[in-house]
Amino acid sequence: MSVIDRVLQDALALGDEGRWADMADRLLQALEQHPEDPYLLCWLGVAERELGNDGVAYEYFRQCLAQEPLDPHLLALAGSGLAAFDDPEAESALRTAALTGPDVPEARLQYGAYLAREGLFDEALEQLRAALALAPDDPTVHGELGTALALQGRLEEAAAEMETALELAPDDSWTRVLLGLIYAELGTLEPAAEELLRAAEQREDDAEAQIVAALAAAAVGWNDAAEAALARATYAAEGSDIAMMEEAEERIAAGAEAARELLLDTIGPSVLRERLAQPL
Repeated sequence: MSVIDRVLQDALALGDEGRWADMADRLLQALEQHPEDPYLLCWLGVAERELGNDGVAYEYFRQCLAQEPLDPHLLALAGSGLAAFDDPEAESALRTAALTGPDVPEARLQYGAYLAREGLFDEALEQLRAALALAPDDPTVHGELGTALALQGRLEEAAAEMETALELAPDDSWTRVLLGLIYAELGTLEPAAEELLRAAEQREDDAEAQIVAALAAAAVGWNDAAEAALARATYAAEGSDIAMMEEAEERIAAGAEAARELLLDTIGPSVLRERLAQPL
């Protein structure tokens, strides 16, 4: 095993434990001796992204691709990192990953997810269904397929895929918010409220999740749950979330129908659209 392979083995083990800062430190130490290694650069980008250092992660992904790697898995990871910043170089990296690694689920997944958010739904679904055939038990594949279907307006099919994703990964609170909002769009408000409230309890610092959960709960008459979600939103809200929270409070105080109208006509579709645009 080479030095780089040993470093990557150690670093990925740290990542599997959620020790992203330690993973980044281990990779940085190795990068001092091997500054142009694309594997170190790419996985350092992954670690920094998990730490919330998106700008730093982007630079590492860009440096990785500058080394012109051929590994489709590496191209998919780095390409998806660029895609998050709307970098035009992302398309080339992701397309090359899918073409050179047709049997690599990550390559098909990331290219399909990118195409879906670009509005190229037929091509996106082809890639995502290929990823699903390769990795049928991967919750992210089901979630991204559900996202593509939702972006296309096929909400019932989207809900089914996200339900499967959550069966495979019950703690995925981000996908649970999406599913709850899709249920709301479909007019099934009690299931929507159930999913949104469960997600909100897991996402205490996510003000938007608290607000939509409060509106859904109020819309079906679960007033205690609505008040609890609003209370959590008070601590989490900042910036534009504060105005959204205040409007939600007014509508909830006005009654179930007012809360329902705000959720279904304004806030729900807006939050769903914004969140579908973000990678899982």
